[in-house]
Amino acid sequence: MPLLYLALGIALLLLLMLKFKVNGFISLIIVSVVVGMLQGMPLLDDPDNNVTGLLNVIKTGVGGQTGKLVLLLGFGAMLGVFMADMGAANRLATTMINKFGIKHAQIAIIIVAFLVGVVLFWETAWVILIPIVFAVCRSYKIPIMWLAMPLAIALSTMHSFLPPHPGPSAVAGIYNASIGATLMWGLVIAIPIGAATALIWPRLPFVKKVIAKPPAGLVSEKEWTEDEMPPFGISLLITALPVLLIGGHAIMEVTLGHDNPVTKVFTFIGHDWFALMISLIFAILYFTLVRKVPMDSIMKSCTGSVKSIAMIVFIIGGGGAFAAVLKGGGISDYILQITQDLPLSPILLAWAIAAVMRVALGSASVAVVTAAGIAAPLVAAGSVSPEVMVLATACGSVMASHVNDPGFWMFKEFLGLSVADTLRVRTGYTTVLSFLGLAGCLLLGLVVPA
Repeated sequence: MPLLYLALGIALLLLLMLKFKVNGFISLIIVSVVVGMLQGMPLLDDPDNNVTGLLNVIKTGVGGQTGKLVLLLGFGAMLGVFMADMGAANRLATTMINKFGIKHAQIAIIIVAFLVGVVLFWETAWVILIPIVFAVCRSYKIPIMWLAMPLAIALSTMHSFLPPHPGPSAVAGIYNASIGATLMWGLVIAIPIGAATALIWPRLPFVKKVIAKPPAGLVSEKEWTEDEMPPFGISLLITALPVLLIGGHAIMEVTLGHDNPVTKVFTFIGHDWFALMISLIFAILYFTLVRKVPMDSIMKSCTGSVKSIAMIVFIIGGGGAFAAVLKGGGISDYILQITQDLPLSPILLAWAIAAVMRVALGSASVAVVTAAGIAAPLVAAGSVSPEVMVLATACGSVMASHVNDPGFWMFKEFLGLSVADTLRVRTGYTTVLSFLGLAGCLLLGLVVPA
């Protein structure tokens, strides 16, 4: 019966989101209540018997999950949007293309996308960088898809595979995985997979046949002058600083040991949200003291950035509630009991659940938190590295972006493609990334200790 309750809950989630167009947060809370009631969980607390009621389980699940991530996502969004608003992303792109030359413009775009994609959400980075692609292609008479595809693929890889982006960060919280170690192992598979796919995909015959016709006026008309953009070095430092701090913590733990004084310093400054805050403060100080940007303009950018992640935080909280109900009602223990003796890799199982939910719902955020809630007991059993499980779940969530994914339509409209062409190129490359990511996670599972 527990699996039947889980199946009914997922079916209800699909019905609410696909048929009735209810947003992910409300759908997850409704499903959490229904599944909890089906399991026979008491609705209210019973202090005499030390029993927590369903309503408090849901509240604790939401608070526990969002509490882990609100600082991380908040500072990450502020830093990313601030970097965009100050012209740092544009400086990286234009400088790299000038350095590499037009013959190697694809490589330049991939490097910029990797750098920018660490801190910027896919949608934000796409809106910032695609006008630069349009301008370069127009100037040098290059087909737009030749550079647009590497940009989209590299950004998708970074956004889907790596913290501090919302999906991987949420799963790391559910699995109690180290953000730093997840980032480091994620880079090991994300860079070769993303770069290879980004270089090969535009060369495939069916992709080369696609002609992009971006609508006039769809992209920002802002043209940055040399004086307006910050220098390349500072733009690169702002982008790389959080990665260096977070990654430095993980590297020091491996090389020097947990108790080394240097490691303790890096543990402090390399804590995920604190590293992002340090990077944001550094950026603010530079632009106020050196570039003389008014503080009210900077705060306007920071305030606006938080609005963009509000619903994402709520959806992650809804996923935390669902996971808490599965655990509190005993479904998680039942899943562990029936799967621990199966000849099925936990990595494959987590990836498959996320992939199915992604294809069905379109929302990567809902897919990862739902899959993580189901697969969490497998991680708790200790047979596989939590960090590798985070990556496997995240890789599943990039699977087959299609018409139920807002990113699908954003990609389509900016490039002026037909639905059929978008299905061929975007659905195709996201599917390839997902399967290659799974292969990378299975290989990591052989070498990364549990």
